[in-house]
Amino acid sequence: MSIAGSVGEALLRGKHAGCECIQIFTKSSRQWASRPYPQDQISDFKRKQKETGIATVIAHDSYLLNLGAPDEKLRKRSVAGLIDEMERCEALGVPFLIAHPGSHVGAGEEAGIRTIAKSLDETHRSCRGFKVKVALEITAGQGSNLGYSFRQMAQIFDTAKEPERLRLCFDTEHAFAAGYDLRDRQGYAQTMGELDECVGIDKVVAFHLNDSLKPFHSRVDRHEHIGKGHLGLEAFRRVLNDPRFAGIPMCLETPKGPDCKEDIENLATLRSLFK
Repeated sequence: MSIAGSVGEALLRGKHAGCECIQIFTKSSRQWASRPYPQDQISDFKRKQKETGIATVIAHDSYLLNLGAPDEKLRKRSVAGLIDEMERCEALGVPFLIAHPGSHVGAGEEAGIRTIAKSLDETHRSCRGFKVKVALEITAGQGSNLGYSFRQMAQIFDTAKEPERLRLCFDTEHAFAAGYDLRDRQGYAQTMGELDECVGIDKVVAFHLNDSLKPFHSRVDRHEHIGKGHLGLEAFRRVLNDPRFAGIPMCLETPKGPDCKEDIENLATLRSLFK
């Protein structure tokens, strides 16, 4: 939900759309610099949480960050940006900050994984004692993006010095594009089996529910409305009715239009699948 006007406005927009939980950007996703929240905005956000009944809010980091950048200047800037986002989440009481692991930009996957772990270590050192945790999001594997498999995610977790502070976000479109087929019972079981073996089902703290504009294993990150893409409805029926994920926030990242119309329609479709 957009935070235009004030971060608390996102909760009102979420209430209008019928959301039970929402995801926000803590600042503009396309800009590096942003002013700290004034105390009145923080208080307003917490008041609106109570008024709307939307107790669960998760955040997504800026698209500009690249924790795996081989260019040290960009990597340092990305770490500083992630620390700033962590501080914003901590101030608001947001428990999870979802982050794309990063891209190796030609340095190679092994080097990229080490760099990501190094960046996370620096972030954790600067955010000692914080309650908010970074939830790394599985990617589609487009370009040199890392984190497109659970085994690769496990490498990042294992290389980081404080893996207990890391969690996972499962994006249905990204997983599908990366080669995890959620459309039938066997593919779904294999996907969740690998997830549990490599990272642990208990590490999943958020879902992004998105259909896919591109076909299976395309390695392309293109979202589509629920049931109107190559994933289809059965994949979402399985996720929604999997008791292992009961109570975990699930947010839409489907294409947006005015007045939340598409969000309302996608939510209605998802709720029709829930037993």
